[in-house]
Amino acid sequence: MAGKTENFSELNRKNMEAAMRLAQLSIENSQRVMALQNELARELFKDGVENARAQSGAKDPQEVLRLRAEYAQETARKMMEVAQKVAAIGNESRVEFSRMLTEQLASGSQEMADAFQGFFKTLPGQNANVLEVMQQAMATANSAFEQIAQASASAFSGMTEMAQKSAGKKK
Repeated sequence: MAGKTENFSELNRKNMEAAMRLAQLSIENSQRVMALQNELARELFKDGVENARAQSGAKDPQEVLRLRAEYAQETARKMMEVAQKVAAIGNESRVEFSRMLTEQLASGSQEMADAFQGFFKTLPGQNANVLEVMQQAMATANSAFEQIAQASASAFSGMTEMAQKSAGKKK
């Protein structure tokens, strides 16, 4: 029975390591997004001050309107660029998360099956069908996850393409 406990402890340790890697990935991506937002805020503030100076020196209302329009277009362009970068970070995160989870499920499912097999063998009145049903359920869960990961990656790459096309039209 002690060997079975060790198997579950090892599986738990691997799951904890995967969770820590995921948390680190999340922290790093949050820092990247915050840096982008901080840089955008700095640029927009600087541009706003420069635009206000230019407007105060304008000679007629038409020039003021032109300066405002240029400022608005430039602001929208910069915001769209940052939004695309944030979307790319999100997409990279989803891909990495999917990869990590698939890796975890692939290695963990066999370890889990082995651990449960050992556990079920020690039970009185063991039923071989229970293990087979559980292995089928794990295989089905792995397959479903892979399909969801592929669908979400496809959807997010489609959203990124639409954002890029939209930004291209606004330029």
